[in-house]
Amino acid sequence: MKRNVMLLSLSQALLVTCASLLFASSPLVGYALAKEKTLATLPLALMFLTRMVTTVPASLFMQRFGRRLGFMTSAVFGLAGAVVTTLGILLSNFSLFCSGAALLGIPNGFGQFYRFAAAEVASEEFRSRAISYVLAGGMIAAFAGPNLARWSKQLLPDEFAGSYASLIALYLLSLIIAALLRTPQPTAVSRVQGSRPLIAIARQRAYMVAMASAVVGYGAMNFIMIATPLAMKNYAHPFADTAFVIQWHLFGMYAPSLFAGHLIRRFGIFNVMLTGILLIAFCIAVNVAGHSISHLWSSMLLLGIGWNFLFIGATTLLTESYTVSEKEKAQALNEFMVFGIVALTSFSSGAAQHDLGWETVNLLVAPFLVLIFIANFWLRHKPHPVDPETKGPFTKGPRDKTRIKN
Repeated sequence: MKRNVMLLSLSQALLVTCASLLFASSPLVGYALAKEKTLATLPLALMFLTRMVTTVPASLFMQRFGRRLGFMTSAVFGLAGAVVTTLGILLSNFSLFCSGAALLGIPNGFGQFYRFAAAEVASEEFRSRAISYVLAGGMIAAFAGPNLARWSKQLLPDEFAGSYASLIALYLLSLIIAALLRTPQPTAVSRVQGSRPLIAIARQRAYMVAMASAVVGYGAMNFIMIATPLAMKNYAHPFADTAFVIQWHLFGMYAPSLFAGHLIRRFGIFNVMLTGILLIAFCIAVNVAGHSISHLWSSMLLLGIGWNFLFIGATTLLTESYTVSEKEKAQALNEFMVFGIVALTSFSSGAAQHDLGWETVNLLVAPFLVLIFIANFWLRHKPHPVDPETKGPFTKGPRDKTRIKN
């Protein structure tokens, strides 16, 4: 179990390193290559769109062939995307760069199941910590991705071409690590256990609130994060400062994973998720207050920590709303919805920053935070009953509140 969790954590580190390089540099590359500057974030939006579209077939593929082969296949697509994006920059071809970015969405679509793979190999008591430890692998990426973009952007004649060429080595390493995984085949239990229709799973209060929290948390974080490099460019901050801000944002996203699982066990899922929502709200307040490096650094750090608490809490809550035989379709629906919103926010963020400005970008997020705060506060006092043996719903009785801690 611990070996698999460690390998999944390393895989997560490589995945987020590659993704963070895109976050820090793709809007700038898009701005340089696109004739219409409002399309600067289109490559990143296409990456998230492909990531969304990949989630369902990725889940079904791994249901049939297992996590190991799925993660190996995704690394091959990552290699192809790294080659195509590099060529797009070298040839000053925006369409080609967009095509490569879209290919890079495929490993990201598969990679979102690293945390679920960790939950599957972990014991019930270790589950929230296993999810946390896998996401903690992103701490390495917090510094590796933006700094790799900064250090390698001049390695080839065209700016940032060297950065995307470096992704080839990272995806090769991902392929090797995936080959070392030893995860169980997920179909054995599903052959002997029935499962509820997807609509029955999705109608559970816990599932709805978990998915809504993940959707809003990831969407809000992405909407602000994608606009940050463009806002910093508008405020005449150099790319070195942009890399600095993004790396600390990513550190905030993943460093709390070292103890988020312990916080969930100590204080309960909902208290941790509500704290995450409040931290994102504080990020918005700081961004509206000013745009100096200190403002941007502190706000993006708050944004990362808030996302971490909200996302790990939502993932843990989601895993308690379905049985083993239901996990593929339950996870696939959640990931499809999350990254559908992420794709939408990626595309709209650049246009919103260009047309409406930095303060408005931040304020647009606030109403959605209010809605999920209310939903989590409501569910906190109306916990969804779950049977600890079948992980299905309890019949009404005195044990109804034993599973989800308030």
